[in-house]
Amino acid sequence: MKHLVRPCAAVGFAFLFLAPLAGAKPVSDLVSPEKRRPTVDLAQRLTRVIEPAPVPADLPHPFNPPGFDQPDPEELKAAAAASNRGVGPSPGGAGPAGGGASQHVRPPGEHEILESLAAKLPTTGSVVLNGEPVLFLGRGKVKVGDKFTVAYNGQDYELELIAIDRTTFTLRYHGEEITRSIKLGKSP
Repeated sequence: MKHLVRPCAAVGFAFLFLAPLAGAKPVSDLVSPEKRRPTVDLAQRLTRVIEPAPVPADLPHPFNPPGFDQPDPEELKAAAAASNRGVGPSPGGAGPAGGGASQHVRPPGEHEILESLAAKLPTTGSVVLNGEPVLFLGRGKVKVGDKFTVAYNGQDYELELIAIDRTTFTLRYHGEEITRSIKLGKSP
C-alpha cells in the first residue's frame, strides 16, 4: 500500500500546482493595435502607387519600331550582287539563285530517322510483369533491352528499347537516343 501512496501524492501535488496555469488566459503573440499603427502607416505610404507620366503619342515603340520587319538595305545589296554572279541566295532568301535544279537535298540523319520512327510507333500502354516493365507496341510486347525491326518508307530499321518509365519510353538507333511519351489508346 505504501508504494501506491507515493505516485498518487505526486499526481496530487502536480495537479495542485499546475491547475492555476491551465486556467490562465493565454498570452497573445500579436502586438496591440496602438503599437502597430505607426508601422501600418509607414507601409501604406511606401506602397502607394504613383501614376506614371503620360507618354507622347508620336513616340516610337522601342520593341517594335516602324520598318523593323523590313530587310536590311545592305543585305539586299549583297544578295543582288551575289545573284548577279550566279552564286548565293536570292534576295528572297529562298536558296541559290538561278533555279532549283542544282539544289542538293541532304538525306535525313540518324536522329531525324529516329524521331520519325518514334512518332509513328503505335504504343498502347505499359505494364510491369514479374518485376520487368513491358511496353505494348500495337499487338506485340517489348521489354527493356529488346531489339525490334520497324519498316518505314520501304526500308527496315532496327531499334532498341533501352528504358520504360511510367509514362515514357526511350529508344536507341545507331547511338542516337530519344524519349517519347506513351500514347494510350487502340492500336491502328
